[in-house]
Amino acid sequence: MDNHIKKVYVPMTETGFYILLCLREESHGYGIVKKTELLTNGEIKISPGTLYGSLSKMEKDGLIKYIKEEDKRKIYCITELGTEVLELEMKRIERLYKNMVEAK
Repeated sequence: MDNHIKKVYVPMTETGFYILLCLREESHGYGIVKKTELLTNGEIKISPGTLYGSLSKMEKDGLIKYIKEEDKRKIYCITELGTEVLELEMKRIERLYKNMVEAK
């Protein structure tokens, strides 16, 4: 992973995090929106503009890839690079949580 990708994506936005988290299984944009709402009990709602802008940037940067089209919906999945970035972010979040618990 090059420094540009690390600098742009770590730390991640919540939108970016949930997109990569959801795309560990193949999905389309609407599926990502719905799964994110389910995982966050409706606290995070990704707007179409934000979602499709993020998908486009992540695809261009090689974090996700287009797989196929089904019923006029583009299906994406996470790439190896995307998995590396997601794992870095998860470790960062785990460290934050550990530090929070220890500081009590």
